[in-house]
Amino acid sequence: MRVAKINYWLNTCNFPAYQSPFYMANYLHGFIPEEQQRLIDQAGFLAPKIFKKIDFSGCEHLLEIGSGVGAQTQALLSLFPQLKITCVDYSDSQIEKAKENLKGFEDRVTFSVQDAMELNLDQTFDSAYICWVLEHIAEPRIVLEKVHRHLKPGAKVFLTEVFNSTHYTFPALPFAQKYYRAYNDFQTQIGGHPEIGASLGNLLQQSGFTQISHWLGGFHLDQTHPEELKAMISFWVKLMKSGAEHLIQAGLVTEEEVRKMEEEYHMLPENENAVFFIQFVQAFASV
Repeated sequence: MRVAKINYWLNTCNFPAYQSPFYMANYLHGFIPEEQQRLIDQAGFLAPKIFKKIDFSGCEHLLEIGSGVGAQTQALLSLFPQLKITCVDYSDSQIEKAKENLKGFEDRVTFSVQDAMELNLDQTFDSAYICWVLEHIAEPRIVLEKVHRHLKPGAKVFLTEVFNSTHYTFPALPFAQKYYRAYNDFQTQIGGHPEIGASLGNLLQQSGFTQISHWLGGFHLDQTHPEELKAMISFWVKLMKSGAEHLIQAGLVTEEEVRKMEEEYHMLPENENAVFFIQFVQAFASV
């Protein structure tokens, strides 16, 4: 039933080419229109993986941190028709876009423009959702502590975050590996956390949550599923290139190295022994 609902959402949602980068001044991926469209595409591409185990059954009012223009919000609304959602994002312009994108859901969605590190709402919630957000925040524990204070006893919380060091290819791709190291190093330098998925359990416990569990999601693709492998490579290259401008400006890579990185990845599916592997971490907790 969950897979059917996800497929229905993927086939029916229709967003303009805009998605919030949340509120990080030093956001790795940039804000150009191509990047905004990539984020919309990403939401659709990853939805079957992300929502496979997320379950807000029995919940009535959810707090979504870093809601952007509502790509994840519409998925949640579609999968859990009983939910009402309060969307929190730092940017007023992103919230305004979310209001446009979520027309038809006005009776189920409310919006708040504020910094989640200073979260201050006049209500409490029985559920919370954070996806691909904590990796970009310098002090993610502060956000989780603020969220905890706004949740009712027994509330459900689901997190999804990156664990970038799990990435592996066969054969090895030297330019892609160099680029990926620069990509993750740069995110760390600007206050991000490319490995934060591995620490979700600790962060949740330190923030006061209980009944904590986590599991791995991701992709392990080879020539047994060649079309899925090609689709993943296409998605992955767009993700990698979204940080290229910042990496070049920081002197961590050259334009030629970006080109060679892209070339290596696109050649990977042509190898009969090709393997692409990457994992992320999801966590559940309660109050």
